[in-house]
Amino acid sequence: MDPRYIAHLFREMADILEICDENPFKIRAYHNAARTLDGLTEDLKTLVDEKRLEQLPGIGKNLADHIRELFQTGHLKQYTELKKKVPAGLLKILEIPGVGPKKVKILWKKLNITSIEHLKKVCQSGEVAELEGFGEKTQENILQGIHYRKEQQGQFLWSVAMEAAEKMIARFKDMGISKNVTPAKAGVQTSSRRKPGTRDELLDSGFRRNDKHGIFRGAYISIAGSLRRGKEIVKDVDLVVATRNPEKVMQLFVSQVPEDQIVAHGETKSSIRLNDGIPVDLRCVTPKEYPYALHHFTGSKEHNTVLRGLAKERGLKMNEYGLFRGEKLIPCTNEAEIFKALGMDYIPPELRENRGEIEAAQKGRRTPLVKEIDIHGVFHCHTTWSDGAASLEEMARGAQKFGFEYIGIADHSEAAHYAGGLDLTRVKQQHLEINALNKKLKGIHIFKGIEADILPDGTLDMSKALSRFEYIIASVHSKFNMTEKEMTKRIMKAISHPCVSMLGHMTGRLLLAREAYPVNIPEVIQACADYGVAIEINGNPNRLDIDWRHIPYAKEKGVLLVINPDAHSVAGIEDFRNGVMVARKGGLTANDVLNTKNTVEISQWIKKRNSKK
Repeated sequence: MDPRYIAHLFREMADILEICDENPFKIRAYHNAARTLDGLTEDLKTLVDEKRLEQLPGIGKNLADHIRELFQTGHLKQYTELKKKVPAGLLKILEIPGVGPKKVKILWKKLNITSIEHLKKVCQSGEVAELEGFGEKTQENILQGIHYRKEQQGQFLWSVAMEAAEKMIARFKDMGISKNVTPAKAGVQTSSRRKPGTRDELLDSGFRRNDKHGIFRGAYISIAGSLRRGKEIVKDVDLVVATRNPEKVMQLFVSQVPEDQIVAHGETKSSIRLNDGIPVDLRCVTPKEYPYALHHFTGSKEHNTVLRGLAKERGLKMNEYGLFRGEKLIPCTNEAEIFKALGMDYIPPELRENRGEIEAAQKGRRTPLVKEIDIHGVFHCHTTWSDGAASLEEMARGAQKFGFEYIGIADHSEAAHYAGGLDLTRVKQQHLEINALNKKLKGIHIFKGIEADILPDGTLDMSKALSRFEYIIASVHSKFNMTEKEMTKRIMKAISHPCVSMLGHMTGRLLLAREAYPVNIPEVIQACADYGVAIEINGNPNRLDIDWRHIPYAKEKGVLLVINPDAHSVAGIEDFRNGVMVARKGGLTANDVLNTKNTVEISQWIKKRNSKK
């Protein structure tokens, strides 16, 4: 059972307890346990089997019993009983951005609101604004949140859909397909940080899997569609399989879900809907058709349209079945050969959006995109000194396991009291611990940083103490409801501070949960260029901020991008991989990314930056 599912369940229980005015310590216990489970690096089933659950921070006997019950029965009796205490609609209301348990409790108790539709009507009538602690602005924000939620229905985070796709492919593997993975030739980027079957191999091309019964012999399977292109939000999962036995493959595919979740079952295409609502489409083609089909179903539509036009200009015909001169197929064994036949360099899947990639490939200007192996360390990481789940040493050793040679610790500054922000006394204590660890640990260096809040007037939190740090990540964490002009002025003032090294999660967006605050992004990028401030690509799957669409402009202006995981646990460090995906989609090479520098080069960069203080 996925620990993140249990973490989600515990958070939901905490929300219900808060709505019901239960003991705050009990509520906090569920939240703490959820945080531990989110950051878990060990196999949870192993911990259950070895009776070591109580050794985890924040997991006492009661919560450990909950986890064991879930593993044994698949259900949790206390969760079922707890849900009976509140109308089911209240949990849906909690999905509206900015509406937490406290507000839900007031809406329920004072206005008997138990559904989103009822809440919308009451907001439109003005009754919510009259509640104590709400007001017209809150009422307006709730209405905007309801509208935003409706717009996002039927869409899924890239990370959620990718996890579903990987599980789907793993199920095929469990059905007798060999675990041996042979990457296809085109586009594969070798990395020592990869494990067989991880998303890099799936994104880059496809792979062959053989089984003893011959059903999948010579077969390829790959993710396609917007998921393969690395779009931050997707509507479904597309899979393409090359096989000589499509009937057997289709039968295995639809057998993975109950009959009522089978949307369509055909000879070469079938569709199912997973338990979490994600639609999955599977297409079967012959091995000869596979490269053409993979390219076609990866898209985008605009990219494919332009390529078909170019093929036509060359007297060729291009579709999902092949590339033809007249009726004769031009044989291509992989996607790279398709592009070569059209007279251009190979275009990685992430770039196929018809945003200049075709013209660059025609001119032979396509330089290799940044890869995971190029990243030597990360900077945006939190520890138990603020709101992280792991200690300094645990985070450093965790970074080392990812093959990094340095890690930057950037716990929250004092203004972020809700996240255990550091005051000056605790900063001094933390730095003493970092100094000791840098002497103790071999092969990994810890840089001293802080994530300093950009206050509403554009000044930086703890501004008088910032010179103590080796680098500063400046981030907005409050007062998102400014006008575009006010927010832009606020952020640009912070960027001009001589201590600022990096701008964190530029727009503050939370995908499918909170819209970006209004800000003039080109002006902010120009300011970063003027002051030599790096812009963060935040790899947290809920953020992926800066948006990849703005990255080419930052590159044009000569701004360095820095790929960070915004990690609050050892497991969270792996989110740097999402950042690499965003960087690739933005067309970045290793030279465009700050943390492709090694420890010596980063130290020099930091020294040069700090000389301006």
